Amino acid sequence: MSKLTAKDVHQPIDTAPAEVRQIIQQVLEIEKDRLDRNERGLVNADILRIVKEAVQ
Repeated sequence: MSKLTAKDVHQPIDTAPAEVRQIIQQVLEIEKDRLDRNERGLVNADILRIVKEAVQ
C-alpha cells in the first residue's frame, strides 16, 4: 500500500467546483471555531445551513 501525500489528500478539494470548495471552507471554519472554544456541539444544523445557502 502506498503512502498518501498531502497533495493526494487535497487533490479532490483543489479540483472541485468553486461552490464545493466554498462549502468545504465554511465547514472547516465552523469546525476550527468549535475546536478553539472546546465546544462539543453537533455541527449538522450549521452544515445544512451552509449547503442550503450554496445551492440557492
